[in-house]
Formats: sequence, C-alpha cells, structure tokens
Amino acid sequence: MTGEKSKNIGWKRVLLLVLPYIFIIGIFQYIGYLVAGVDLTTDDPNETSLQQLIISIFDLFGTFLLIWVFMKFVDKQRFIELGFHTKNRLKDFIVGFILGGLIMGLGYLGLELLGEISFTQVNFSLKDLTLITFHFLIVAIVEETLFRGYILKNFLASFDKYSALIISSILFSLLHSFNPNISSFSLFELFVGGILLGITYIYTKNLWFPIALHLSWNLFQSLFGFNVSGLDSYSIIEHKIVENNLINGGEFGFEGSFLSIIAQVIVIIAILFYYNRKKLNTTQPKRNAD
Repeated sequence: MTGEKSKNIGWKRVLLLVLPYIFIIGIFQYIGYLVAGVDLTTDDPNETSLQQLIISIFDLFGTFLLIWVFMKFVDKQRFIELGFHTKNRLKDFIVGFILGGLIMGLGYLGLELLGEISFTQVNFSLKDLTLITFHFLIVAIVEETLFRGYILKNFLASFDKYSALIISSILFSLLHSFNPNISSFSLFELFVGGILLGITYIYTKNLWFPIALHLSWNLFQSLFGFNVSGLDSYSIIEHKIVENNLINGGEFGFEGSFLSIIAQVIVIIAILFYYNRKKLNTTQPKRNAD
C-alpha cells in the first residue's frame, strides 16, 4: 500500500462506520428501552437508575459488536489494539478518576460560595449509587471506545495529531446535539471535553485514563446534584439553582458552565506540559558523570 493510500484509509474507515452505527445502535437502544420498560410515548421518560443501566448495557453490546466487526474485517486488527492494554495502566485509571471527582467537588464548592446554587438535602441510596456507577462506567467505556479508541485512532492515521483530535472532538460534541437543554455554548464545552478526553490518547494510544476521567466526570457531576449533559440522574447531594446562567450551567449541568471550560483548559495545558516535558527528557542525551 502506498503512503498516500495508507494516509487516506483512516478517515474512510470512520466514514464507513457512520451508517452501520446509526442503524445497529438504534436497534440495540430501542431493545434496551423495551426491556427496561421505558415509556417512549412521553417527551420526558424520567428513567430510573435501573432503567438507565439496562439501556446502557444494550448500548455497550451494540457498540462493541459493531466495532469488533470493523476491527476484525475492516481494520484487520485485534480489538485490544483500540487501547485496552492494561500493563502499567492502573496509575492512569486512578489519576483520571481522582481528577474528575476533584474538578466536580471544587466546582460544587465554588458555585456554593458564589451563591449560584443552594444545598437542599442529602439523598443516599446504596442501590441507586451502585446502579448509577455501573451506568456511567458503561457510558464511559462505550463513548471512549468509539470516539478515542476507533475514531481518533483512525484519524491519527490520516491527519496530524492535533487535526485528528479536533475533528474527533467535533464529532463527540455533535453526538450530544439532541440532548435536553443543549445550547451552542454547551456544544462548545463538549468539544473542549473531547479535547481533554483525547489529549492523552494521542500520546499513549491507551484508553484507561480517558475512561476513568469520563466515568468520574459524569458520576460526580450527578452525585453532586447536577444534570449530566442535560440528563437527570440519581444524586446524593440535592441542590437548587438560584438562576440558570453560564456560571452554574443551568439545566444542562456543571459542564454547561464557564467554570467547567476553565477547569478543562487548565488540565489540557497541564497534560500537554507533562507529555512534552516527558518527551524532551527522553530525547535529551544523558550526561556522563564527572
């Protein structure tokens, strides 16, 4: 295969994935809604934690089936090459999980101090906590496998790393276009979120950090009482929003706020600094001791 053909094949694989993805995932999600017993005749089904988990499981089955087929017959690679190698990756997962929780915790405290939100009550349920944790874990695995593991991976074969990251992040943002309470600002925030989730992948080709960060981001956002990308889920801490605005994110959730973008940009800069410095240290020749 010539260099030009090799360069073009990546984005063509992504394009080839689009229609099968819409069809297959649509079928699996519909079955998930039926199995979960969700009333699809209403505009706001108000799903329980168990229903959300059931739907996400079917989404996982459909996504993994489709991407496995593409990896085997189109990419001609093992599924694990998406970025699921686990050797020396426990630290990545731990750091990613802690980071998401830290951002959400500081965000909640900041909004409380600014008077943007007001605490109302604690609503602890071990059952709902367990169900929603597994739900967001599956959501993180599904979206990171699709957008970073397959789409970004193939774009990296066709474009330079930053162009590949930007294009995949735009697609990640557009996936949420039909979420409740979406706006142009929250779409931009989701684009920045795609940059954050993909930035380590362009250096490591591994998914465990973005999976952990994605899980933690969604989970703690929900547990602190915020909607997650406009969707309501179980919360331990309940609060009311004094007035919907771009400081608190309104009904879209914390990730629809200025604070969310600021936090993500800071982390993106830190990650770039870390990997560029690491690359510099590995390329510099070691000095001999006197």
